[in-house]
Amino acid sequence: MTIKVIRGNPTPEELAAALAVVRARAAAMAAVPPGTPTPGSAWSDPSRIARQRLPQPSQSAWTRTYWPA
Repeated sequence: MTIKVIRGNPTPEELAAALAVVRARAAAMAAVPPGTPTPGSAWSDPSRIARQRLPQPSQSAWTRTYWPA
């Protein structure tokens, strides 16, 4: 694997920190057996929307649908 700095001039400490993150992520991915399903993202989980109570019908109910109180 080759990593190339395209823009900027990182210090040796910044470069070492970035490489440590990349290597840790690669080691974590290598530790997972092939074929193991990865958990889905909570962002796309429809149940996270239903955790909040829906507003009662009123003239301003549509504004409170997406802006929690």
